[in-house]
Amino acid sequence: MEKPNLNYLKEISGGDIDFENSMLSILKTELPEELSILKSYYENSNYEELSLSIHKIKHKIGMLGMPIALEFASKIENDVKKGNLEQYTDLIFILERINVYLKNQ
Repeated sequence: MEKPNLNYLKEISGGDIDFENSMLSILKTELPEELSILKSYYENSNYEELSLSIHKIKHKIGMLGMPIALEFASKIENDVKKGNLEQYTDLIFILERINVYLKNQ
């Protein structure tokens, strides 16, 4: 299973530690909030907003060097648009793992 990492962030920073810390701080702040919002859209059966929320959160998955999870999130985003929620819990599992990873950074 793919694990979150900071390799991509370090690559795009060009060694700028302040940039890396700033981006990491944004990820640590925004991801838990977006995860909570995403869950509330699911619980309220607001699938259009759920799909948009997944779209927004995908960029954070990419920033954490998880191309397979990013592709999976894209698939789920499209599935949700079609009313297919079968793999929603798998996405939540990935996002919660990322959240734990960020808390430990």
